Amino acid sequence: MIRRREFIAIVGVGAIPAVSASLVIAASVEARPWSSSKDVPRVAFFGFELINTSLEPTAQAEVERIHLLDDIFREKLTASRRFEIADIPPDTVKEIASGPSISNCNGCQRKFAQRVEADLAAWGAVQKVSNLILNINLYMENITSGKMEFARSVDIRGNTDESWRRGLDYLLRNYLLREP
Repeated sequence: MIRRREFIAIVGVGAIPAVSASLVIAASVEARPWSSSKDVPRVAFFGFELINTSLEPTAQAEVERIHLLDDIFREKLTASRRFEIADIPPDTVKEIASGPSISNCNGCQRKFAQRVEADLAAWGAVQKVSNLILNINLYMENITSGKMEFARSVDIRGNTDESWRRGLDYLLRNYLLREP
């Protein structure tokens, strides 16, 4: 039998991920003017990565869903006509893949984005807490100033193609591509 103090301690520890996820959402930065003189900023998109903090192994379907999110992101930004996706040459893609992840490379995203003459570096992460609880995080950084232009997270329930697609669509439609 769990005593009241032990129950509070267990519930308190379990609440930490929920609190940290809400802080990420609150840490969103409103869009700022781009450093480029172009009307449409160029975005070097480095893709999404899966961060599996669950007790379950990563499934092949999840690896495929990461690629699905990459495709959706590129399509939606291009279709919006508010951004231009910069092509990243194969040798640069290979160099990126051989190093630490973009989300953990201590600013390498700016260097890679500068190579393709982009204004913004963009990347994302999907954190798998369990098969029921996942969150999608998206970041865009101004490569000239080094300031984060966009940082948002959305929680999703369910580990399916549809839930991942809807999660990213919600994030883009309601935050990044929302009409002013």
